[in-house]
This record gives sequence, C-alpha cells and structure tokens, in this order.
Amino acid sequence: MVDPPTEVPTLLTRRFAAADPCSPRAVVLELSLTAQERTRLRGHHRSRCGRDLILQLPRGGELRAGDWLADADGDCWVRVCAAAECLLQVTARDPLTLLQAAYHLGNRHVPLQISVDRLLLCEDSVLAAMLLARGLELTRVEGPFDPEAGAYGGKGHGRHP
Repeated sequence: MVDPPTEVPTLLTRRFAAADPCSPRAVVLELSLTAQERTRLRGHHRSRCGRDLILQLPRGGELRAGDWLADADGDCWVRVCAAAECLLQVTARDPLTLLQAAYHLGNRHVPLQISVDRLLLCEDSVLAAMLLARGLELTRVEGPFDPEAGAYGGKGHGRHP
C-alpha cells in the first residue's frame, strides 16, 4: 500500500506590520493564534484552512493581530489573527478599585488587556478568587485577547523586514 503524498509545510521567515501581497500568484492565508502563541516566533502551526506552516521568524517582539508573515519568495502571505480565548472580564464599582486590581495583577506579571472601564485576563481560578475577595465583579467571556505589550515591548518594535 502506498501512502498518500504529504504536503510540504510552508516556511515563514519574514514579518511585516502591514502588507500588500505583490505577487499575483501569492497565496493569502490566515493564522489564528492565542496571546501566548503569539509570543513564540518559532514552531509548527496550521492556517485556518489547514495548511501546515512553520514559523522561523527573526527576534523582535511578539506577534500582534494584524501582522503579516511571508515565505522567502513572497509566494505565501499569512495574516495573524487573535484567536478566541476564555477570559475573565473584570469590572468595579469605581475607577480606584479597578486601578487597584490592575496594580495587583501587574505585580503578579499577569498579562492584561486594559481599557477605561474593564480589564481582561486569561481565565484563572486563583486570580478570580483574589479579585472576588477584593470586591470586583467578574464575568466569563470568550473573545480575542490582546494584552499590553509591557513597558519594554512597545508596539511596533522590531516589526520591519
């Protein structure tokens, strides 16, 4: 019995903050990654349509939703998307309580997506118990997670070919 031919994975070695696939024969794919997966610049993944992809990207900060990846020849372009994740939405009765929650979570180096009236973090029962004990309101939600890059991981750093 003969095994069916296997697809050779596409090797992605270039990264762009914006892209316009210029080759008319370019294949354009989407790669949905969690926030944690966007921190790893090497490894095996599958595009949304199931195509095998190997990331071998230069260092330069984590991937962000909207980034573009390409193979060496520019024949395959891949748009990075934020995958839906199980999150905790944290709200408070007043801004100071929410600010204090952000301080305590930041002190524990918890990745946070911060907005004026809420915090988002990956679901965690220990952190949920701490936040509830501090009088915060928690709601489980599912959606893309785009945490702050951190003090030294400014958006746009190292994002050019």
